[in-house]
Amino acid sequence: MLKFGLIKEGKIPSDNRVALTPAQCKFINKTQEGIEVYVQKSNDRCYSDKEYISAGIEVKEDISDCDILLGIKEVPLEMLIPNKTYLFFSHTKKLQPYNQKLIKEIIAKNITLIDYECLEHEDGKRIIGFGFFAGVVGAHNGIMAYGNRTGEFKLDKINSSKSFNDLIHTYFGLKIPAIKIAVTGSGRVAHGVLEIMNLLGIHEVEPDEYLEKEFPYPVYVHLKGRDLYQHKETNNYNRTDFHTNPSNYNCTFDQYIPHTDILMNGIYWDHDIPRLFEKEAINQPNFKIKTIADITDDMYGSIPCNLGDSTIEDPVYGVDKLSMEKTAPYQQNSIDIMAVGNLPNELPRDASRYFGQQLIKHVLKDIIDGNSEIIDKATIIKNGELNSHYAYMREYVG
Repeated sequence: MLKFGLIKEGKIPSDNRVALTPAQCKFINKTQEGIEVYVQKSNDRCYSDKEYISAGIEVKEDISDCDILLGIKEVPLEMLIPNKTYLFFSHTKKLQPYNQKLIKEIIAKNITLIDYECLEHEDGKRIIGFGFFAGVVGAHNGIMAYGNRTGEFKLDKINSSKSFNDLIHTYFGLKIPAIKIAVTGSGRVAHGVLEIMNLLGIHEVEPDEYLEKEFPYPVYVHLKGRDLYQHKETNNYNRTDFHTNPSNYNCTFDQYIPHTDILMNGIYWDHDIPRLFEKEAINQPNFKIKTIADITDDMYGSIPCNLGDSTIEDPVYGVDKLSMEKTAPYQQNSIDIMAVGNLPNELPRDASRYFGQQLIKHVLKDIIDGNSEIIDKATIIKNGELNSHYAYMREYVG
């Protein structure tokens, strides 16, 4: 019998999402022979212990007898159980310094770490994630922030809504002024942003129209890799080459800055990838952008004025254009930044249901069967040792 355990989240502030809903746990127990799912007691989940019990799932405090443990956020060091296999978002693949102790403790406790973020199809496309709902919530917050700054309309925070369907109803009758919105990225985050654009009746236009025309209604442009990056020598864009050699490319987003009121950033960023703009651009006369929803949320990353995370309770802060220091939002000489790191927590049941569906559909069988290339490539630490796919992390984990 292979035992899966759904662990309680220990990171503070607590995350209320789950890897599997009660119905999904029930489905696995009924359809997967030799598999049993257990749930660790928790008061913080978007699905209560009672809901799991009602679905016929055993809920208990001690899950140390489980073989594979499923969480969401980083597991606190003291909660790691030795010699187990864990799946969660470790936020270590970019050598994040704040999680260096975590990866070292995982090694010390002879743990196997499979990182959701590293689960990829053969073409490098991520298999599972919460990006769609991050995009939905981030786009809503960005529009809300612009309304608060200008006073032209009013949107409430999402946490007043209980579900995505409830959220949709808040848009009925809402009129967005004739503004221009730039949406970057081509993954799940961008798809979530586009969902909100469509629900709000904001029209898509082509890049050349966006740059050359004014419109009597709100519009957005969807900028993917080839719209944003250009090889320094050939002036072309090749996706594979870009991801292999990003430092050989320039970013061309600067042409959109004078035409953009809101920037919805959903593009992947790493240290070698050019930023969308540099911080010196912010105090230039042609910097029209008033609101940035940095949904991918890399501090000092593709958005250099991302000065760190905001919170669900207080999602927007200002950045002074001259000093680059954090201020209250909606100030005259500031730009407003939305940079919440756990956006899907605003719609946790919808986000969890979607995540669990992808986990069951694309990953579960590989975990059960073993010897899967997909799982191997997502395994950062295997039985307390750094996997060869992550040799670049050797100094980081040492």
